[in-house]
Amino acid sequence: MDLGTNNKNSVDYPDFAHLLAKKMNREKNNIGILVCGSGEGMIMTANKHRNIRAALCYDIKSTKLSRMHNNANVMALGSRLTKKSLALKCVSTFLKTNFEGGRHLKRIKKI
Repeated sequence: MDLGTNNKNSVDYPDFAHLLAKKMNREKNNIGILVCGSGEGMIMTANKHRNIRAALCYDIKSTKLSRMHNNANVMALGSRLTKKSLALKCVSTFLKTNFEGGRHLKRIKKI
């Protein structure tokens, strides 16, 4: 489900991060993807919400580890910092990678 934006006008990224996080918590969606200039503002905003574990994914390794070790359920991409071809590979990796659990679950519970 695409939550916007639908044009090239400047927007306030927190509005979209809040919208995604609230929707995920309300409808129990399990994966979200956020995009802004750097991705940083999106993860800062999304991580303020309960049950959201947003990770900045800037290459395949960071993407894979965010799922395997941190059970991230939201990925953020920086459109100014990540080429489209790499961003698409990161999205695919995020969707295909599973949480390892084990020792990582104990750590997730401390967040």
